[in-house]
Amino acid sequence: MQSEHRQPAQVSMTSRERVLKAIRHEEPDRLPIDFGGMASTGIMAIAYDRLKKHLGITNGEIRVVDMGQQLAEVEPEILSRFGVDVISSGNSLGEAAELWKPWKLPNGVDCKIPAGFDLRPDEENGGWLILENGMPMHRMSPSSLYFSEAIHPLAGLTTPEELQYVPRPIIRDEELKSLEMRAKALYEHTDFAIMANFGGNILETGNSLRGFSRFMMDLAKGGAFTEDLIGGIVETQLKNLSLFLETVGNYVQIIQFGDDLGMQDRMIMSRSMYQKHIFPGHQTLFQYVHQNSNCAVFLHSCGSIRPLIPDLIAAGVDILNPVQTSAKDMDPRQLKEEFGKQITFWGGGCDTQHVLPFATPDEIAQHVREQIEIFAPGGGYVFNQIHNIQADIKPENIVAMFDTAREFRYSG
Repeated sequence: MQSEHRQPAQVSMTSRERVLKAIRHEEPDRLPIDFGGMASTGIMAIAYDRLKKHLGITNGEIRVVDMGQQLAEVEPEILSRFGVDVISSGNSLGEAAELWKPWKLPNGVDCKIPAGFDLRPDEENGGWLILENGMPMHRMSPSSLYFSEAIHPLAGLTTPEELQYVPRPIIRDEELKSLEMRAKALYEHTDFAIMANFGGNILETGNSLRGFSRFMMDLAKGGAFTEDLIGGIVETQLKNLSLFLETVGNYVQIIQFGDDLGMQDRMIMSRSMYQKHIFPGHQTLFQYVHQNSNCAVFLHSCGSIRPLIPDLIAAGVDILNPVQTSAKDMDPRQLKEEFGKQITFWGGGCDTQHVLPFATPDEIAQHVREQIEIFAPGGGYVFNQIHNIQADIKPENIVAMFDTAREFRYSG
């Protein structure tokens, strides 16, 4: 392999073949690229609007597909411009306009959001509220660019008996039908590798239901309440996973899960706590995918998680994202050397904390080349920046990052 970025005489691989070859730890014709394949590999809508204007793209519209993080759906012209190989199974390409409604981004730019959102002005505090079943579940303050959780519905529970009456949300038939139609259309009419955004969170679901501090105390305390709470989460996720796979499993190649297990300088919990409380559920879900489909298991986990990577591999993770090389003990060379033959690294291509916001385009290009030279040899690598592109990132920096990745070619 070389870094001369030599263009081959002919490129015969489809994007789907390219990504699958990389996941098999083989070197494809060129480096596979992801931009917006899931909710941690994308771009905030404010930055996306600026990127479109920078590239002179005036057609289309800005669709916000993740209200919490304010992420834009990446449109076909951008996907083509950057040589992107991956698409979300939830992508709304060609979807009817009436399924979207107008809104304005925090900077005043016109956009569209899913019509089903019950979005209302927060008359008391300013900003916005997202309601579910009449309850304000998420809030955007007047000074914020994001929505955050407004309430934790199970925060007040204390006994296992109370958990028996907690509703367990199961994917609705109409949602499954929509997922199937989208995935089937993408499979039959595009050559993208298709990622199904399942989620399947265990730790993060507990945090949402109980609140972060309270759920972490639950884990430290253990006991029947904690066991029943986690057991209920896993049981619900498994039921939904079975429906999900039955619906899209024949059309997608990657099933995406997420559970942030790390912080900037340490793991969120000890390895022994992870092994006791979270690993069994992860293993149940990930192995279900392997036993009931040909899909690869993709796990998103931010932070310093190197001590947990052997456990994640044992649980059934095939792909790890975002590969936060800016976190403690996440040196890219050591990660590639130690785990590069066992797991596919998806991300790690550009430091979004220290480089992408502050460096020049030339400095970004050099940084990206260095990261690729570490991760790409032998396959097992898909390019993406470390987590989402934030609202203040200059479009020329984004272009420099993806153009550098697109230039890279394997010599074989």
